[in-house]
Amino acid sequence: MDNSVSELEDALLYRFSRTKLLKTALCHRSYAYEQATKTDDNEKLEFLGDAVLNLVVSHILMTRFPSLNEGELSRIRASLVNENRLAAVAKSIDLGNFVQLGKGESKSKGSKKKSILADTFEALVAAVYLDGGYAQAFDVIERLFSRHFSAIEKTPPRYDYKSLLQEMVQNRHLPVPEYNIVGAEGPDHDKTFHVVLIVCGIETEGFGKSKKAAEQDAAKKAFETLSDAGDAEEAQRFSES
Repeated sequence: MDNSVSELEDALLYRFSRTKLLKTALCHRSYAYEQATKTDDNEKLEFLGDAVLNLVVSHILMTRFPSLNEGELSRIRASLVNENRLAAVAKSIDLGNFVQLGKGESKSKGSKKKSILADTFEALVAAVYLDGGYAQAFDVIERLFSRHFSAIEKTPPRYDYKSLLQEMVQNRHLPVPEYNIVGAEGPDHDKTFHVVLIVCGIETEGFGKSKKAAEQDAAKKAFETLSDAGDAEEAQRFSES
């Protein structure tokens, strides 16, 4: 393995036994497509890494924040494993310097794109998991996210449910939420706004003293409903496997 990739291992504080896993994790589909011989890209590892990240982060949150309920834990987890946060963690280990990209992606500065950084980081997590097992993946994730966990302990997060919901539907490649103001009650100085939100086949209602507050209320209800549905669907898949 060359020195540059060894530097990535230094940043992870983890040495791979099966170096092919690491190389595959760093191989973007644009690079694999351009190779004369069949080359595996990192998309399958990305799929697995997403599951490993969610499991490990859930484990850590339950341990460090035992007083929080399921909904609060779900919201914190969503704020930790979204594209922006994963890209930031990827940048902290200079992951973009190690990603193999096709000529087009390289010219368009793909190594700095949040989506590519986040996806590659998920693939890297899966590579550690397959190479060293759950305990090693746990240690790497806990170490790389340590300052984020510490920040939550010091300052409990205030949730922007519209942003969390937007991130959720983007990750699932679904249409964006549609907010409709359907009414307002009360005198001009004390109105209560009524908003209807349609997203992912469900409809929620929100109320608030401003349009933004009403939208946040509707987004909160939709986010919690979809989070519960996602957890149930995941559990069902595991029970059938």
